[in-house]
Amino acid sequence: MTLQIETPAVLVDIEIARRNIRVFQDYADRHGIRVRPHIKTHKLPQIAELQLEAGAIGITCQKVTEAEAMVEGSAHIKDVLITYNLLGAEKLARLARLNQCVALSVVADNPTVIDGLSTRFAREDAPLTVLVECNTGADRCGVATPAEAAGLARRIADAPGLHFGGLMTYPPVGGTERVQAFMSEAKRLIEADGIAVPAITSGGTPSMMEAASAPVATEHRPGTYIYNDRSLVARGVATWDDCALTVLATVVSVPAENRAIIDAGSKVLTSDLLGLSGYGHVLGRDDIRIDQLSEEHGRLVADGPIRLKVGDQVRIVPNHACVVTNMVDAVHIVEGNEAKAIWPIVARGRVL
Repeated sequence: MTLQIETPAVLVDIEIARRNIRVFQDYADRHGIRVRPHIKTHKLPQIAELQLEAGAIGITCQKVTEAEAMVEGSAHIKDVLITYNLLGAEKLARLARLNQCVALSVVADNPTVIDGLSTRFAREDAPLTVLVECNTGADRCGVATPAEAAGLARRIADAPGLHFGGLMTYPPVGGTERVQAFMSEAKRLIEADGIAVPAITSGGTPSMMEAASAPVATEHRPGTYIYNDRSLVARGVATWDDCALTVLATVVSVPAENRAIIDAGSKVLTSDLLGLSGYGHVLGRDDIRIDQLSEEHGRLVADGPIRLKVGDQVRIVPNHACVVTNMVDAVHIVEGNEAKAIWPIVARGRVL
């Protein structure tokens, strides 16, 4: 069925998204885990509201501008965690304004960030809640040991203008046991120093249905689960029927029997591979591979006849849904094959 939508376009099947929200919320409710979804995947206040209605306690953002846009876009967003080391006078000034509007928390993994936050918030009426980011195996940000986490917790607790809010981690896939071990020891050391640990927050979609295996964590921050994508299908944690976000593209050329060109290139599908071969999955056509992208073209190839003609539409599950969201100004909300609305991506924001 041909949709009357100019291509390339990003589609979100809202009923699939609702189902994805419900599946994890039900799991979390059964195990007493608070849900704090990461909005980087959708960047839409409307979807954040669906997550909150289902039972989420708040949202996670990666940038101050994301948080500002989400709070401005919804009166229902009252609790925000920004999981990023924040530096610089302009960011901290914006953070201070945001802290007047919502229950705000941020993270830090080094004294420089903590001291900068303290210098700014020592002159504010309301303190800023700060969590210590811990490295439980993903080897990105985060302190390397529980002892370091305890040391930074004490520094935050003693810093003017700051309040110690707990511990945060983004573990690797399959890292639940490491989360339990690291956070349990860090919590023990911090509490032995007379400091309460109000929250321990972990994250990630691929291992979210194992979150209960780390009961020390009080909340979980899934992001990609709202849409799912080809990388998650490849990991076996989702099916094509669970993929709410697709890219609608039109065949613009069929220059050979086994090759077709679509009007979706790297500017919409992204060049992210995430360990996969090719740049997305054409729904209903397991025989087709998207083997090349230029900025505006995608190349589809098949081992036999491609069986497409100029003007045909295809729907593609991208390798990485989060980046696709950031590539476009708006998404088309659909239910099955019926277009319902167009929602601007309000939290794309500036690079601040």
